[in-house]
Formats: sequence, C-alpha cells, structure tokens
Amino acid sequence: MNFDIWQLLAGLGIFLYGMFLLEDAVKNLSGRAFRRLIRHYTDGRLRAIGSGILVTAILQSSSAVSLMVLAFVGAGVMTMGNGIGVMMGSNVGTTCTAWIVAALGFKVKIEVFALPMVGIGGISMVALSSSPRLFQLSRLLVGFGFLFLGLDYMKGSVEGLAAGFDLSQVPDYGLIVYLLIGLIMTALMQSSSASIAIILTALNSGLISFETGAAVAIGANIGTTVTVLLGSLGGIQAKKRVALSHLFFNMITGLVAVLLFPGLIWLVGRLLDIESNSVMALALFHTLFNCLGVLIFFPFIGLLAAWLVRFIPDHRILLTAFLGNATHEIPDAATAALRNEVHHLLQESQLYNLRLLRIDESLVFAQQLPFERGSKRKQTTDRLYDNIKLLHAEIFAFFARLQSQKLEISEVRELERIVYSSRNIMNSLKNFKGVRKDMDEFDASENSFITTQYQGFRKRLVELSLDLNRIMTLESGEEQYQQLLRAFVHVEADDRRFVHETMHAVTRQEVEEMEIASLLLVNRLFSQACRMQVFSIKDLFLGQDHISAFDRALDMKEMMDEEKGVASQTGVPAVKMESGEQAV
Repeated sequence: MNFDIWQLLAGLGIFLYGMFLLEDAVKNLSGRAFRRLIRHYTDGRLRAIGSGILVTAILQSSSAVSLMVLAFVGAGVMTMGNGIGVMMGSNVGTTCTAWIVAALGFKVKIEVFALPMVGIGGISMVALSSSPRLFQLSRLLVGFGFLFLGLDYMKGSVEGLAAGFDLSQVPDYGLIVYLLIGLIMTALMQSSSASIAIILTALNSGLISFETGAAVAIGANIGTTVTVLLGSLGGIQAKKRVALSHLFFNMITGLVAVLLFPGLIWLVGRLLDIESNSVMALALFHTLFNCLGVLIFFPFIGLLAAWLVRFIPDHRILLTAFLGNATHEIPDAATAALRNEVHHLLQESQLYNLRLLRIDESLVFAQQLPFERGSKRKQTTDRLYDNIKLLHAEIFAFFARLQSQKLEISEVRELERIVYSSRNIMNSLKNFKGVRKDMDEFDASENSFITTQYQGFRKRLVELSLDLNRIMTLESGEEQYQQLLRAFVHVEADDRRFVHETMHAVTRQEVEEMEIASLLLVNRLFSQACRMQVFSIKDLFLGQDHISAFDRALDMKEMMDEEKGVASQTGVPAVKMESGEQAV
C-alpha cells in the first residue's frame, strides 16, 4: 500500500484553486450573449437533462460537468433548477464510459489535457493581458487545467492503494458491503469512470461475479458525489444547494437500485445473455438504474429546488441599524430613523474608504460599526462594498414606502434631502472604488513624488473623516454650517495644492506623462468624492435656511473663481472682499 497524504492535499489545493479560477472567469465572461447561450441550452427540465447527457458523453467525465454546473450556478449564469437537471443528465451521460470500455476496451481520459490547458492558458494570460476578454478566457483555461490536474494528483496519491485492492479477495458479505467498496474506491480515486473501468476489467477476467460488479457500480455512482461536494467548499449557498441535490439524487437512485436489485438483474438478463456477455450486461445495468433515477426525480425537480432553498438559506446580515424597527405609518419617527440610517450608511462608507487606502480605522472610529458589531472577523473590502450597496437599496425602498403616506410638503422635501444625501454618499463611494487600482500602484511606485502624494491622499482622507464626524456631533446648527463650509474650503485648498505640486513636479521632470495623467485623474475623483461627502452632511444635518446659505456661499465662491480667472487672463485685478463679507 502506497498512500501519499501530501500529494492528496496538494491535489485538493490545486483542485479548489482551479474551481475558484473557473468560477471567477465565468463571472467576468458572462455577458449577455454568454448567459443567453447557457440558458438557451439548459432552459427547461428536459433540455437541461439532455444537455447534461450530451456534454458528459463528450467529455467522458460527470465530475467535470458537475463542477462546471457549480461554477455556472455560482456565477449566476444558470438557475439552480436547471443545474439540478444538468447534473441528473450527467449521471446518465457518464454511463457512456462503461459502454466504451465494454465495447472497445478504451477510455478517454480528459485529465491528459490538464498540462496543455495550464501551459497554454498561463502563457496567454501574460501575452493577452491587454485584452480583458482574452485574459479571462485564458484564466478559464487555466482553471480547467488546474481542476483536472488536481483530480489527477488526488487519484495518483491513492494509485498504490487502488492497484493493491483485489475485489476477488473480498469475502461474499452481501450487497451493501460491495456497495460501500464501490463508494470508497470512487471517493478515493475521484472518478466513477475509473471505478467502472476497474469493475469491468475484473468482471471480464472472471475475478468477480456479475452481481458483485453491479453492486460495486451502484456504490461508485454514489461515490462520485464527493468530487462535487469538494467543489462546493467555501462557495456561495447556491453552489452548496446544487452539490447537495447531486448527493440526494445519487443516494436515492442508489437506494432504489438496491431495493429493485433482483428485478434489474432479471431485466438485464432478459435483454442480454449475462453469462456470455457480462461486460456489456454491466454497462446496461449501469445505464438502466441511472435512467430510472432520472425518471423518479424528474417530476420533483421544482420541489427539490424549493426545499433546498429553505434548508440552505442565503446568508443574510442584518444591514439596517435603525429601519428594522421603524414603521412608515408614523412619518415623524420614520423620518428620524431614515436620517439615522443614512448617517450609518456614511459611516460604513468611510470605513470602506479607510480600508481601501489601508488606514488604521481606529484613527477615525473608536468602536465597531453595525456591519461588524459583535463579529471577530472583519469583512473584506468587496464584501463591505456589496453590503453598503444593499443597505442603500433598503434605504431607498423604505423611502419609497414612506412616500405612499399622506405627507406635508415640508416633510416631502425633508425626505428628499435625506435620500439625496444617501445618493451623494454612494457617488462618493463609487469614486473611491474607481481609484482603488491606481492607489495601489501609487503605493507600490518607486517614484518618491508619487509615493509622497499617496501618503497625502491618506492624510487628506483621515482629516476629512475626522472633521465630518466632529461636525455631526455639534449641537448648534449655525456652528455646523460654519464648520462644514470650512471643511469644504479645506477640500478645495487640498485640490489646488495637489495640482500646483504636480505642475512643479512636471517642470522638474520628476514624473512621466502617463503618471501625470493618472495623478490628475485620481485627484479629480478623490476631490469629487470628498466634496460629495460634505454635501451629504449638508443635506442630512443642516436646516433649510443653512442649506440655502451654504449654496449661496458656494455660488459666490464660484463667481469669485471666475473673476480671478478673467483677471489672470486680462491683467485686471479682481475685486477683493472684506473679511466680514467672506463666506468663511
């Protein structure tokens, strides 16, 4: 017995990484045409089952087809019901292997394509990185290669174990024992086709009886679910549902085959001469009980899908901190809850921005925010971004329900300002997300000017966040108005300072042309995002009089900027306001 545990674990790691690459590439490639193609060929139960049979017959691997189904369902390209249908069809399609081995003594092994897939895909990823679509296709190819390479490693780790496993040495302990042998053998080798080939070889050599081979074949059919269950590890709930449906289908099909075992043996004997053609008879038996399973499950696909959704519900974090207990039937209380929830939205957005620039969030927040309160694990930036979007959707849905109530004009305007504040927060968030890649490049740059400016962005973000959070705690509306104007002027001053410093760096030839374009674009989006955060506070906390005064101050500032621009072009000095007349 020769069992290599590290080869098994390495194979499992490569397999799971291949599954991740495959699913991620499918997500990025799943444009409208791709989704339409997949849905067209799997739309409806019969079509889904037929597609599963055909594709599995071509690929000679039900595991490969099942893993593709997991990837498509995980990427949202295929519905769970259709995925169950394809998997059911793949069980029938995999019986083609038995017919090929029985008829030709030859088995197509898709694993031999693993190395070419990884090699071609990896080289293409580097050579075609400028084309997003070709890059994702290359990742898809690498994912497939790793998938089968991992399976090959896992099977190779137990080759000695499987090679030394002589079915003829197992005493006649009955049907269930042989079924378990087939299950364990397939689970170890990660291939029901390989197990069936071994069974057919033993049967052809006269080492086992037809009944023994049939029992082991039932077990092999159940054992193939291990591959799919492994593929669903760490995946979303939809992938786990599909994997569980595959387990149920194969287990119940196996149970039915065991219960009807004598009848199925009799039926095969009526169709073929088992004594003279036992290999073909076993291939027929394998096909018959899989087709029987499809016939039994076919009417219940919808019920199974609905039950799985209830059994494995989607993980749902309580996103709202204030709207959960609020009712839109009491407008005053609902408006207060909505205002507090938008404030919560701003805080979570600030947290996202800090993490995006890898800033210690304790500099701004003294305690955990609602999304992570009581949790020991921090959310990834991508997960945090998705949850913020969902929170904004709940805010807007609550606002829409609140609009159905009989409200005063002043109440309607107040609600519109609150929702407008939430829109500014989301637009600011979108800007920060848009500069994420550039910020990472600035941080890793070897140009000292660029890294200095990156640190400047981080400092500007912390200062703005602290200023805004302090302003929101002020009790005086007048003081909030004055401090918010100062914060806005500070944002504008930082913007001008950045442009000024970049111009000087250009004249000193400290930055290249492409770096100049990136720096200016990032600063523009960053400054816009900061302005929108200021505007969100204005609409969320200031009264109508102070909002009007704030807007007038900005209009006056814009007029002054225009006058300065004209003066600089004509040489006429601009009118200087007295200190008492200045907005700040």
